[in-house]
Amino acid sequence: MKTVTVGLMAGVVILWSAQFVLAQQGDATAGKANFAKSCSTCHGADGNSPKEAIAKMLKAEIPPLGASDVQAKSDDEIKKVITEGFQKMKPVKGLSDKEVSNVIAFFRTIKKP
Repeated sequence: MKTVTVGLMAGVVILWSAQFVLAQQGDATAGKANFAKSCSTCHGADGNSPKEAIAKMLKAEIPPLGASDVQAKSDDEIKKVITEGFQKMKPVKGLSDKEVSNVIAFFRTIKKP
């Protein structure tokens, strides 16, 4: 009986924890729409076609988002770049936490150029 109780409690804890993991996962399709609205001006529609004119104007490098070193960043690092900016990139304003998660999910679909 004790084994059954411990097993049930462990199952409840696992299911309870899973809700937080699932809540953090984004929807790449919805993220693509947010990306198109907020990011594609500089990064290109596919994320791998940075706009050279903007890079020159800012005197900054805009990396292809599918590059290995960019994709190696953690979701938390990408979230920080989106919400706080990075170097000459300004933070993206007006996105909810869910929308940021969606953009990150889309970001993860961008393949190496």
